[in-house]
Amino acid sequence: MLTWIPLAAAALHIIEEFVWPGGFAAWYRQYHPAIARSVSARYLVIVNAILLGVCALAGVLGFTPRGAALFLTILAVLFGNAIFHLAATIRLRRYSPGVVTGVLLYLPLGVYGYSAVLSAHLASAETAIAAAILGGAYQTISVANHRRRAASM
Repeated sequence: MLTWIPLAAAALHIIEEFVWPGGFAAWYRQYHPAIARSVSARYLVIVNAILLGVCALAGVLGFTPRGAALFLTILAVLFGNAIFHLAATIRLRRYSPGVVTGVLLYLPLGVYGYSAVLSAHLASAETAIAAAILGGAYQTISVANHRRRAASM
């Protein structure tokens, strides 16, 4: 059951970003004007569809060795995304679409999920560290990809 929670959390987060109250795309373009051209609706749909698909895959795999590693990596991506939204909200002193679900869902899920997986010995410490590094790097990789895309447009 725990392996399916990231899918529900990500779906709620996407709803906050794009449906209610929405406005993430415009907000993000203002937050990162140098890469605004790269932030297209098509790109956002694809990235979020991949996120939901990977979250669903973690649910399907469950706590198999690969499933646990994927689960931890997803938790790190979501946790890092929550930190991004929180830092941006503090920095700009205005609401970042996604900050509420990020703080209320992603942060506790990351802490609880890592704790549960490690205490149940479903993944090694090395796997957890690798997943944290990989998942935590997502925000940096995403911005670098947007810079690359914006430069080629």
